[in-house]
Amino acid sequence: MSQLFPPARTRGFLRATAAAVALSSVLLTTGCGSSDEGGGDAKATAAAPTGFPVTVDNCGVKTTYDRPPSRVVTVHQHPAELVLALGLKDRLVGTAFPDSAVLPELRKDYEAIPELAKKEPSFEEILDAEPDLVYGGYGSAFAENEGRSRKAFADAGIDTYLNREYCGKKQVTMKDTYDEIRTIGKIFGVPDRADQLVADLEGHVGKAAAEVEGEGEVSVFVYDSGDKSAFTAGGKSLGTELIRLAGGENVFADLDDVFGDVSWEQVVERRPEVIALYDYAGAGSVEEKKKFLLSRPALADVPAVRNKRFVVLPLTATLVGIRSAYAVEDLARGLHPESFR
Repeated sequence: MSQLFPPARTRGFLRATAAAVALSSVLLTTGCGSSDEGGGDAKATAAAPTGFPVTVDNCGVKTTYDRPPSRVVTVHQHPAELVLALGLKDRLVGTAFPDSAVLPELRKDYEAIPELAKKEPSFEEILDAEPDLVYGGYGSAFAENEGRSRKAFADAGIDTYLNREYCGKKQVTMKDTYDEIRTIGKIFGVPDRADQLVADLEGHVGKAAAEVEGEGEVSVFVYDSGDKSAFTAGGKSLGTELIRLAGGENVFADLDDVFGDVSWEQVVERRPEVIALYDYAGAGSVEEKKKFLLSRPALADVPAVRNKRFVVLPLTATLVGIRSAYAVEDLARGLHPESFR
């Protein structure tokens, strides 16, 4: 089994295969693809648009935007989907690292945008797209050892923004998701669209949480990948928050990181009742993961394995972005199926 799953790695190299999520109503009401809010092409006028300048402190990098970005490159899937969900397809000039199945509502717009690379593009490939902003999803978007540091982009006159999950200071919660959406909306001069999107997502989370209110917590082990050890979601991950909102408890919430390795002996000791399988390309299929877990004699008495209780989540649904709100209901249904009958 040593070759079935890739070795543990930083979250920046995770790749997701995501299920489609119903966001049609949000996209319709936010005017997907229009440019009536924020002034269209920011370079079309010399006067600063209403609400600008905007100053944002992102992971310790302070940036002042005199006008909305007009040429944006996104590195990783979830930033691209967030930008598109805010109706800003006219601002995107390049995407990279298509790590999941694009949401049906966004697929046409996404496919119309040039793809710069299958994984993280080089610094030169990004420069060729002539962006005024690079928006990265994982920390690896700005890997210094690959020449893509935020300072390197700043020296080239290009602003950068990193998904707040990788600021690395605290546990990530749904508030961070909402704040991310609002911050991106503010940068692009479309705060009303951002507020409307947040309100919709908050409604989905509240509805799912209400269904399991009063139910006992179910212990959950997140299995991302790994065979000699288990690569799992730690206490700083948004996944831990999603499990809590769904009426569960991450058995490795005490792991002080977004993701990390734990031993199989620790998994056995913590006796999870449910295993959440993160589904994404490059780490074995869901069926392969189930087969692997069910075949390990040491795990035979773990309640989740003994009872074959698995919940499948696309990795992209567990990230700070537009899909995480819907993951709460998927988890809640898997942890408390009796509440949804």
